[in-house]
Amino acid sequence: MYIETYEQLASFCERATKSDVLAIDTEFMREKTFYPKLCLIQLATRSEIVLVDPLSIPDLTDLCKLFLDKKITKIFHACSQDLELIYDIFSCLPKPVFDTQVAAAFLGHRFQIGYGPLVDALCHVHLPKAESLTDWTRRPLAEEQLEYAADDVRYLPRMYDTLLHELKEKERYAWFLEEMHEVCNEHHVIKKPQEAYLHMRRISSLTRKQLAIAREIGIWRDVIASHKDIPRKWVIPDEIVIDLCKSVPKTMERLERIRSVDTLSIDDKQTLLQAIEKGVACPRELYPTTKRHERASQEMESVVDLMYALVRLQSEKTGVATQLLATRDDLCAFVRGVSDTQLSDSWRFEMIGQKLQALMEGRVGLTVKDGKVELL
Repeated sequence: MYIETYEQLASFCERATKSDVLAIDTEFMREKTFYPKLCLIQLATRSEIVLVDPLSIPDLTDLCKLFLDKKITKIFHACSQDLELIYDIFSCLPKPVFDTQVAAAFLGHRFQIGYGPLVDALCHVHLPKAESLTDWTRRPLAEEQLEYAADDVRYLPRMYDTLLHELKEKERYAWFLEEMHEVCNEHHVIKKPQEAYLHMRRISSLTRKQLAIAREIGIWRDVIASHKDIPRKWVIPDEIVIDLCKSVPKTMERLERIRSVDTLSIDDKQTLLQAIEKGVACPRELYPTTKRHERASQEMESVVDLMYALVRLQSEKTGVATQLLATRDDLCAFVRGVSDTQLSDSWRFEMIGQKLQALMEGRVGLTVKDGKVELL
């Protein structure tokens, strides 16, 4: 059902309140804007599928109420971008959330498996990809586009039932809930201007002092981009930000020697210089924590290789995706004794952290038997 009036939307929302699940997906465009442009909202209960046209309905308040109804489990596949979009548009975060991609990683499927392959694996349905590059802003949408959009939520309730049953049967549901708590944490979903620098390319190449400058330029760039509703990189790209943090121009003349800066207005250049100056003046105790990792010694690399072999062994044994259990960065931090690593607490410590600790202390070992790695 295609919904393009408030009355149709209100009627669906009333029906949906009686459902125990609500599958959600969105189609949006943001290639030329700072803010994502919501173009279509796909929703499914156990009995119906609707496609909501937000370009035709200015008041979507009823949807927000539905998203916040704690009696209804909201089902997504790879929920991060959808949650960020929903927060930007509705200023709310759906609860409770079940992410089929996260659940699948606990149950023998590859890490970050796509929606199509998971539908194929669990529902034995092969989905076409013909409309994956559709311009969703154009109207009217063709029948093929609508069918493609509907398929994005059609199988979510069925997959939810299958994955939930298996999670509980294998006693991993509590672990899954822990992971979903992290995935849906407001700190991860809500993007703050003062944290924009953390997502820049090559940010790890900067010192802590330079990071303080990057933080201020990141805030400046977000203000400019959001005001003009253009992508951040259209203001100045990441590589120029990194260059500014290293060269630290203090005058207009020095600033204008840097490529891409010439496209800025005089006012924007002045405020950029002020942002750089503010970053330079940041007290040492307020420097951002560096994201750079110390270069591992050859000895540590060997230890991490051995630990990673144990992680892969545990992954093969349990079916929990290797990357979900631990990354090489996690292992390096664990070796160095970092206290707040993922492996030091939560479900990961129970599943793999304790075994890694035993390996490091020499209480267990690895061997090869019949061409396979085994735990001694």
